Amino acid sequence: MHHPVHVVTGAGPVGSTVAQQLADSGHQVRLLTRSGSGPVHPLIERRRVDVSQPAALREAFVDAVAVHHCIHGSAYDARVWRAELPRAERAVLEAAGAVGAVVVFPESLYAYGPVDGPMTEDLPRAATGGKLGVRTELLAQRDASATPTVSVAASDFYGPAVRNAHAGERLVPTVLGGRTMRVLGSLDQPHSFTYVPDLAVAMITAAGRPDLWNSFLHAPTAAPLTQRRLVELVAAAGGVRVPRMSAIPAGILGAAGLVSREMRELAETSYMFTRPFVLDSSASEQRLGLSPTPVETGLAETVAWWRRQERAAA
Repeated sequence: MHHPVHVVTGAGPVGSTVAQQLADSGHQVRLLTRSGSGPVHPLIERRRVDVSQPAALREAFVDAVAVHHCIHGSAYDARVWRAELPRAERAVLEAAGAVGAVVVFPESLYAYGPVDGPMTEDLPRAATGGKLGVRTELLAQRDASATPTVSVAASDFYGPAVRNAHAGERLVPTVLGGRTMRVLGSLDQPHSFTYVPDLAVAMITAAGRPDLWNSFLHAPTAAPLTQRRLVELVAAAGGVRVPRMSAIPAGILGAAGLVSREMRELAETSYMFTRPFVLDSSASEQRLGLSPTPVETGLAETVAWWRRQERAAA
């Protein structure tokens, strides 16, 4: 008797959270990474698989009912993304289609490009050029695929296991350590932050609901807050004094981009922090039957996770 399997590709913050939530609710999970890493759980089978290799996927997708495709590019760079991501997604879509599985993707808001006002699901996702254009192309490739897909878009991540993000290792340990916090762009523009466990719940829910297949959803995301308020709330969650804060003007990134490709890649998305960047998830919350975790609750969990990391490292 074969049990249905949920396949998860990638064990970053999204992949590992999705795998953990699925296993905690009794599902058989097959977690595919290049290194064989990921959460340890009796229902999680960890396999070393390079998901851009179609031959390896056939065996890895046996009995799969859903594939949560959570890998990202090996560098934050448009050229790297274009070289790696479309090919890997094509291989995954084809292999999933062969076994009749839906593919669920965590997605960014890049394809919307700069907009005036809140981002809602009915706005065009047609940004061009650079990393934004790569995301637009990936969405088009999913739409063109015969395999059912769901893309669940989130804003900047925060939460346990989130390191490489604006609200990750640059922010939380700095605030908890009482050091000056320098944020990108502006301290006082509203900005949406998505709690990664809320994104994972939305992805798992959508996978199990054929009426939501072939749609683009927004992950349940709490009301936006300024980076200043975020720092204050992290300090409150950690029981520490609010540190000194300053903002790094986006123009500095643009100037540095003349000499550094890395800075240029960062400058490309700096509009997200110099003006309001608001994700409206109300329509998707209604379709999914979900609501976001309150920020105070999410930050309490996040601070507790960072303190555990610090103790483990000590």
